[in-house]
Amino acid sequence: MANSYSKIYIQIVFAVRNREAMIGVDWEERLFQYITGIVQNKEQKMLAINGMKDHIHFFIGMKPTCCLSDLIREVKKASNEFINEQKFTKFKFQWQEGFGAFSYSNSDISKVIKYIMNQKEHHKKKAFREEYLEFLKVFDVDYNEKYLFDWVE
Repeated sequence: MANSYSKIYIQIVFAVRNREAMIGVDWEERLFQYITGIVQNKEQKMLAINGMKDHIHFFIGMKPTCCLSDLIREVKKASNEFINEQKFTKFKFQWQEGFGAFSYSNSDISKVIKYIMNQKEHHKKKAFREEYLEFLKVFDVDYNEKYLFDWVE
C-alpha cells in the first residue's frame, strides 16, 4: 500500500495443550527456528522468540496487512505438524486453543526482547499462570476465567 506507514509490535503467548511440559530443551531451538521461518514467510518480522516447557512467547513487528489470528493459526498448525513429524516427543503434541497478544510501543522494543530472551530465568520466580494473569491485568484485557487456558495444577 503506497503512502501507508506503520510500526506495530505484538507479543504473542500460547501454551501447550493442558499446560503439559512437553517442549524439550534439546529441540526447542529447532522449534523456535521453524516458527521464525513461518513468521518470516508470512512477511512479518520476528524480533524475539523463547519459552518454557509448557508455553512460548514471541515478539513480532507486524505489517498492517497481516491478520494476527490467521498468522497464529498457521504457526500453531504447522508447528504441531512439525513437532509430531519429527517425533520430538513420544506423545502427540498439540497447542491449546487461543493465545494472548499484547501490543507495545517503539520505546518498549528492547525491554520486551530482553524479557522474552530471559524466560528461563524469569520463570524461576514467577509461574506461567501468574505471569499470564498479570499480562491480562496490565493490558486491561476483559476475560472470563473459565475460558483461560486449561490450567493443570
